[in-house]
Amino acid sequence: MGVRGLHWFVTSTCPGGCMVVNLKEMAENHQSKYPGSVPVLVVDAMSCLRQWYTPESWVCGGQWCEYLSNLDGFIRAFSAAGIKLVFYFDGLVEQKKRDEWVKRRLKNNKEIARIFQFLKINKQQPGRGMFFIPSGLATFTCFALKTLGQETRCSLQEADHEVASYGLHNNCLGILGEDTDYLIYDTVPYFSINKLCLEKLETITYSRQNLCSMLGLCLTDLPLLACILGTDIIPERAMESFRNKCIASSSGKSQCSDKRSSMILAVANYISTIPRSYDSVITLAEMLPQGLDKTILYQGIESYLLPGQQSPWLPCDFSHHSVASTQQEVPLCSDQEIFQIAKQQHVRAENYMVYNILSSGEVECSNTLEDEQDAELPGQARIYQLARQHIYSILLESVKDVHGTYPVVKEWFVYPGNSLQQPDLIQPKQLPGGTPSLRLLWLGRGPEDEKRRYCTFLACFQLQDVAEELQALEAPTGAVCTLLLYLILQVGSLSLEDLNAFMAQALCLKGKSAAQLADLQLAQVDSRAVQLGSLFIRGLCVLVMANSACGFPFRMDDLMPWHIFDGKLFQEKYEQAHRGCHLHELLEGNEAWLAEFQNLRSLICKVCSAKGRHIQSRQRPNRFVTDRQGRCQGSRFQNPRRIQPHHQYRQYFGRVSQPPGYPAEFQPPGPGFRSRHGPPRRQRF
Repeated sequence: MGVRGLHWFVTSTCPGGCMVVNLKEMAENHQSKYPGSVPVLVVDAMSCLRQWYTPESWVCGGQWCEYLSNLDGFIRAFSAAGIKLVFYFDGLVEQKKRDEWVKRRLKNNKEIARIFQFLKINKQQPGRGMFFIPSGLATFTCFALKTLGQETRCSLQEADHEVASYGLHNNCLGILGEDTDYLIYDTVPYFSINKLCLEKLETITYSRQNLCSMLGLCLTDLPLLACILGTDIIPERAMESFRNKCIASSSGKSQCSDKRSSMILAVANYISTIPRSYDSVITLAEMLPQGLDKTILYQGIESYLLPGQQSPWLPCDFSHHSVASTQQEVPLCSDQEIFQIAKQQHVRAENYMVYNILSSGEVECSNTLEDEQDAELPGQARIYQLARQHIYSILLESVKDVHGTYPVVKEWFVYPGNSLQQPDLIQPKQLPGGTPSLRLLWLGRGPEDEKRRYCTFLACFQLQDVAEELQALEAPTGAVCTLLLYLILQVGSLSLEDLNAFMAQALCLKGKSAAQLADLQLAQVDSRAVQLGSLFIRGLCVLVMANSACGFPFRMDDLMPWHIFDGKLFQEKYEQAHRGCHLHELLEGNEAWLAEFQNLRSLICKVCSAKGRHIQSRQRPNRFVTDRQGRCQGSRFQNPRRIQPHHQYRQYFGRVSQPPGYPAEFQPPGPGFRSRHGPPRRQRF
């Protein structure tokens, strides 16, 4: 993200380019300068996710209760200092940045393949050096922040532009994130989330003024510098030949021995010697490689202009025309009232994917932790495609043509074998029994409308015939059953043991606090269970999408993972289920949970059987480590001998049973080991 090489240059070469600041002190100074105002930090949430996700376990599908608790602590630290936070999330991927998005997704595929290779060899989570954020983290972080009472927004374009604009026009204290684009925008100060010490509220701020002084440029020159260096819009290779010419022409003038620094200084020197005019940009654009759009340079400069700003490198009316041409799209929805409702909900981060479909008919889904070598489990994008097709039909029902054909939806979904060279063109599918209009689903307020919303939601998963049974359950439990029914009906390789594991962890999660879950330690990590955990979380995202399209038959909070899923707990239940442990042990001796488990499993098996899917038992005990006496080793709660943090052991891909330097703490426990659990208790957030 951001400008190639600029972060390194500012932190290592530019005097005064970055400085330590105390945000609490800055907030106090801000209040003194503007009496009666509340200091506001606008947060680029997407660039903060890696820093926010601090639970030790990340590969198992997400430690959602821990994560929610940590987010709450983050917010409280700023609130105690009198600082208000406003969070921004990316609402879409702009077409001009699609190539860069694809490039990153393909790179992530390679990283994920390495993760699964490590899991299969070592049966342990890789070190933090291979950290990959849990699937669905951005989606559920957005709803988590709303749950915690925070102002949360979803952008109508790339979020960094809206973040910079919000900060400037609302007199904010600054921007918190990790993206060198914020050094290029002429906006409020930019603070680093990576360098933030939460206890002291100290971090690094990056100085545009000192950067310009070092380079001999004006603030208005920085967008052109960024475009020549390479951004998400302009590929680094596009101006490579020109940068080399700059270096050659400035040879001997630079006092810097580092190649990267010399290159940035050389480009800055060139910019400082040419007229600040549109003609200069036209001349530069002619140097772009053949076949590359010559307007890309103008678009790149314009992308850094905030409302009301102009650039000496562009004609006065250029930014107005370019913004109009790129943002004024004709929405697919023919009902303007419905479209405006969808747009408002999108901006307030209250729905999921609905606005994108109604506005442009184009959606995307990033990488998922799934093993492309596992032939038994299809990619999540394929598994949930039928449900998405039904959801699309709900949203696009009013724009069918005279032949009853829906417009196709362009999907940029990452799955094994997809090169992402072009989107998949997905045809919406009529719901079983017909599709009600969005006006009925969204605006109806009577009892029949409530029933219609719920039945339509279930029809997305082809479960409308069991609406009465599912609606009788508590909302989160009904959501879990809906998802498990759909999964079992779509994926033939799912076994009775898999179903038992999913259900047991959802029920046992009710009795555990975030602290207890954090203390749960796993003797090993199973790669198939990792993929199943990610599959379940992606399924929750589809439930959220269906809920948004159907007019919210569920409260969004009832579909959130911190109520119904924990990755480590699922790993434990998966291991127990596949070694054939007694249900009493699987449900931790809790008779109430055991009774509920049996009733729910009976319901799921009955529904599946009626649809021709008989769930078979298929234990996989050979996947688990056993002790010398042949007993399978599971996990444990509150063991006094804690496993050392995962980043302390080496990444290793040799053909041995365990990596060199394998810490003693990771050795399987001795023959006398028994699983111990603290007393269950409820925890509400």
